[in-house]
Amino acid sequence: MSSISLDSIVSPSKDLVFSNVADEVVILDLKSGVYHGLESVGARAWELMSESRPVREVRDRLVDEYDVEPQRCESDLLRLLEELKSHGLVDVHPAPGR
Repeated sequence: MSSISLDSIVSPSKDLVFSNVADEVVILDLKSGVYHGLESVGARAWELMSESRPVREVRDRLVDEYDVEPQRCESDLLRLLEELKSHGLVDVHPAPGR
């Protein structure tokens, strides 16, 4: 399996139901029946990638919206996406033309 890069397109997996609750996102994996939750910045990242965009664009939007250093944001975002991927919550696609 390839790791996630800034050029990857990451989107929620198909067998999920998710909802915004206050400033959190609650995700139900329909295959396993397990609930997952994301708070504040993680919830915003989920919302941004639900529109199927490159990780780089998600990072840039988070840097614009929150008081965070770009390198820290990138590191935290990639770690979050790898964790979501390990739980089968996101699909990772290579950048178009790659």
